Amino acid sequence: MGYKILITDPLAPAGIEVLKQIPDVEIVERIKVSPDELKEIIGGYDVLLVRSGTKVTADVLEHAHRLKFIGRAGVGLDNVDLEYATRRGIIVMNTPGGNTISTAEHTLSLLLALARNIPQAYQSLKERRWDRKKFMGVELYGKTLGIIGLGRIGREVAKRAQAFGMKILGYDPYLPVEKFNELGIQPSDVDEICEEADFITVHTPLTDETRHLINEKRLKKMKPTARIVNCARGGIVDEKALVKALKEGWIAGAALDVFENEPPVDWEMFDLPNLIATPHLGASTKEAQEKVAVQIAEQIRDALTGKGIFNAANYPSIDPALYKILAPYIDLADRLGRFISQIMEGRLKSIHITYRGEPLVSQDTTAVKMAVLKGVLSGIVQDSVNFVNAKVIAEERGLEVKEGKTSNLEDYANLIEISLKTDKRIFYVAGSIFKKDEPRIVRIDEFNLEAVPRGHMLITYNQDRPGLIGLLGTVLGEAGVNIAAMTFGREKPMGSAIMVLNLDSEVPASVLERLKQIPDIHDVRSVRL
Repeated sequence: MGYKILITDPLAPAGIEVLKQIPDVEIVERIKVSPDELKEIIGGYDVLLVRSGTKVTADVLEHAHRLKFIGRAGVGLDNVDLEYATRRGIIVMNTPGGNTISTAEHTLSLLLALARNIPQAYQSLKERRWDRKKFMGVELYGKTLGIIGLGRIGREVAKRAQAFGMKILGYDPYLPVEKFNELGIQPSDVDEICEEADFITVHTPLTDETRHLINEKRLKKMKPTARIVNCARGGIVDEKALVKALKEGWIAGAALDVFENEPPVDWEMFDLPNLIATPHLGASTKEAQEKVAVQIAEQIRDALTGKGIFNAANYPSIDPALYKILAPYIDLADRLGRFISQIMEGRLKSIHITYRGEPLVSQDTTAVKMAVLKGVLSGIVQDSVNFVNAKVIAEERGLEVKEGKTSNLEDYANLIEISLKTDKRIFYVAGSIFKKDEPRIVRIDEFNLEAVPRGHMLITYNQDRPGLIGLLGTVLGEAGVNIAAMTFGREKPMGSAIMVLNLDSEVPASVLERLKQIPDIHDVRSVRL
């Protein structure tokens, strides 16, 4: 079965070409589709690719029964309901580095245009007027620039502003002081920046905390000669307060590339002589659009073809080099989780995961943990469970999840151990990677063995005695069920034992009942991986 990809905002042709590399893919472009139309058609697609134009709301996602991935060609995700997508198990990816340089350069362009009144002066010439004295500007050299948010774009702006000889004040609550020193930026808080800076630029995401970060109170703190630039997100600057500040002369000027409503609702603000603006052009360069289109297309291609998930906002991103190392363990963890959930009984209370040996001990195993949770929960809850929503589902159900790492090795160079505590007892399974990428189950409860966790499997808890294997094989043979492989584990000769069989087909329920009637078989479990 192939994949269907829906593109609802313009995507550079280079990105489309990358998507065409996906085997058996159908790509549909519905640019500027209405919300109602999107709700009607979204249920038939595996992937949705957008930029900032499409609003991916909970109402839309409610109809996305097949959707696995949302790709945002750009940085901001405020047009995607990330929380609801996560709850629905939809992975949301963006391209955090693709438009960094373009946006930083646009910020500096607006900064220079604002300082030298370039748009106003050009308009004056277009109106056949020569108003040299009217458009007296200021230099950037020696001025103080306050940068609120020192992510990728904020840092690039700082580098370029320093080249103009500007002093930089910076605010970022997640950046260590050592990094400020390394960047040559003076750590400040938002109020200090508002009070001291000659120019202010904001580079934060739009969140509940940053909405109207620049408000009337802070605008009043600014110098009357201060100028502010916003190339980040509309809503970080309170537009009503900004218009008031510009009209009443609290500040000298402002440059906006983003707005609280796009397109704007209140066009009167553009009549202000000390406001300049562009229609959300920060990432609108040929290079940036091609870069983000190719990047998001490559991420979708890699995700759909099993090469890894990168730059996901609601899934632990894995560096390609790390993914190559951990991929076999992620697969093993998923298989172990699905296996143990099908042999356990009772109400699940807690999950305990232990990692032994390299590379599990030395690497970030978040993705491996997610795989375990996905595997375990897929067999015991009604919801559709995947790598994205497994943690949320576990928390909603009050499951205690613990992890541990140890370098102490037993018989294997690497080991993933899962213990499930239910109201019946504790169930245990352990697995290892053989050779390069061959998963094996090496322990079930107290029994050591080596079983391949794949396809249809049959597990019997029994007493070790002669002839039992023959009886089991006879029952399966009469039912037309072929045994592909078999492995055994036992406490001691003639003691408690376990058999794990790989089969070519599923065992019918009636046959399972016949197996349970064989003397010395205590219990039987059918597992499908």
